[in-house]
Amino acid sequence: MFLQFGRHARRNARLLNAALTRAHRRAYAVPANLLEDLTHRGFVHHLTRPEVLQAALESKRQVVYAGIDPTAGSLHIGHLIPLMCLLHFQLRGHKVIPLIGGATGRVGDPSGRLTERQPADIKQVADNVTSLTEGINTFFRRAFVYADARMAHNEELSVEPVVTSNLQWLEGINLLEFLQTVGIHTRVNTMLNRESVRARLTSQRGLSFTEFTYQLLQAYDFYHLHSHFGCTIQVGGSDQWGNILAGIELIGRLEDPSAAEHSSDADARAFGLTTPLLTTASGEKFGKSAGNAVWLDSNMTSVFDFYQALDDADVEKHLKMFTLLPHSEIASIMEAHSEQPESRTAQRRLAAEVTEMVHTSKGLARAQTLTNLLFESNYDGLTANQITSAFEGDPRLVMVDEEELLESSVMKLAARYRLASSASASRNLVQARGLYINNRTVPEAQYKVTKAELIDGRVAILRAGKDKLLILAASPNPVTAPASSSPDS
Repeated sequence: MFLQFGRHARRNARLLNAALTRAHRRAYAVPANLLEDLTHRGFVHHLTRPEVLQAALESKRQVVYAGIDPTAGSLHIGHLIPLMCLLHFQLRGHKVIPLIGGATGRVGDPSGRLTERQPADIKQVADNVTSLTEGINTFFRRAFVYADARMAHNEELSVEPVVTSNLQWLEGINLLEFLQTVGIHTRVNTMLNRESVRARLTSQRGLSFTEFTYQLLQAYDFYHLHSHFGCTIQVGGSDQWGNILAGIELIGRLEDPSAAEHSSDADARAFGLTTPLLTTASGEKFGKSAGNAVWLDSNMTSVFDFYQALDDADVEKHLKMFTLLPHSEIASIMEAHSEQPESRTAQRRLAAEVTEMVHTSKGLARAQTLTNLLFESNYDGLTANQITSAFEGDPRLVMVDEEELLESSVMKLAARYRLASSASASRNLVQARGLYINNRTVPEAQYKVTKAELIDGRVAILRAGKDKLLILAASPNPVTAPASSSPDS
C-alpha cells in the first residue's frame, strides 16, 4: 500500500505544514449517522440487519469488538481498517473491545489462506499478545489526540478501549464442556459451507480438524463477550464473514433455543460488520504472512519509511478510511489533486495525516524533516536541532568532534563514515562531482568545510549521488569511527 514517497515530496513542504496547522485549528463535528459515515468512508463490506442495527445504535451505547491475530508482535498497516472502524464507534460514545487471539492464535485461522499455518510457538504467541496490547493502547491513545485536533466530539461519552485476550476464557474450558455448549448447537453442513472451509477442502493440502474448528472458537468468543461484556457488534475483515455469522447464530441459539427451529436469520441481539481487506494493486493481502507488512511499531518500520505516499488509484479511498478529515475537505483535496496530479498534494496530505495519527505530530515532523533532507534542493529554514532530532537513533547520524569535522577533508570524512565504500571511491565521487556537502558540490579532494558553512555552525550533510546521506554533527565528545581503509591523502 505504501509506496516510496521519494522525490515526489520535493515541493511545498512548508506550505503543507502551514495548511495542516490551519486545518488542525478547525473543529469538525462528528457526523451523527455512524453507519452512513462508515459506508461513505468505505468501511462497510457486509452488514447484518442494517435497519435494526441503526435503531440499536440510536437507542443506547453499544459494545463493539474486533479480533486481532497474534501472529506478530506489532500491528501493521492492514490493521488500520478495523482499528479505524472501532475508533469511529468510540468517538460516538460506544465501547470498543480490541480482542487479541491469545488462544485462537495457537490454532490458526484458515480464512483467506490456501495452506495451513505452521504450528504456533506458545511462548511467542504470549509475547506477541503482550506487545500487541501495548501497541493497541498506544494506537488509541494517539488516535484520540489526533481526533481532538480535527473534530468536535463529546469526550465524556468516550470510553477507553478494553484490550483483552481470548485465552482468558478459552484456556480454562475443557473439551466436553465446549462440545456441550457449542458443539450441540453447530451443524457440520453449515460449517462445510463456509467460504474459508470450502476453499481449503478443494485445495491439494486440504484442511486439518484443528483449523476446521477455528470458526467454533471465534463464535464462542462473540458469545462470551456478549454474555459477560454486553457485546452486540463484531467487526472483522471480509474474510471473517462466515465466522461472524457463526457467532451471531450461536448467541441466538444459546439465548433462545427456539431460534434454531424457526430462523437462520441474524439475531437482533447481535450484529456483524465486515470491512474490505487492504490489498496491493495486484489484489494481494497486506500482512506478515504475505511478506509486505508496513509495521506501526517504529522499531520495525521507521517513521521515515512509514511516511510514504499511497498509490494514485487508492489515495481518495485511503483518505476516507485512514483519516478523520470531513468528506467536504477530502473532496476539496481530490479536486485540487485532479487539477495538478503531478504535485501529489493528495498523497502528501494522506502521508501526513496517517503518520501524525500513528506516530504523533513529533513523528510527523521528523519524517518531514528527513524527507526534506533527502529530497529537497535546499535546507533553508532547517536548524541543527531539527536535523539531529529527526535522525535520532538513525545510523546515518554520527556525532563527531568539531575539530575532526573542520580539519578533515570532506572526501576523507565520506570514506571514514562509510558514505563511500573506500577512500578511492570517495575520491572518484569528488572527481565526478557527485559528492555534496550541505547541497553544494565538493569542488576538490582536499576541500574542507568551514564553520560558517555548517548548519547552525554544527551540522554537515554529506550526500553521495541522489539519495545516499550522512549527517555529521559537531559534538564535544568524539565518536570512534567505524573501521575502514585509510583515506588517501
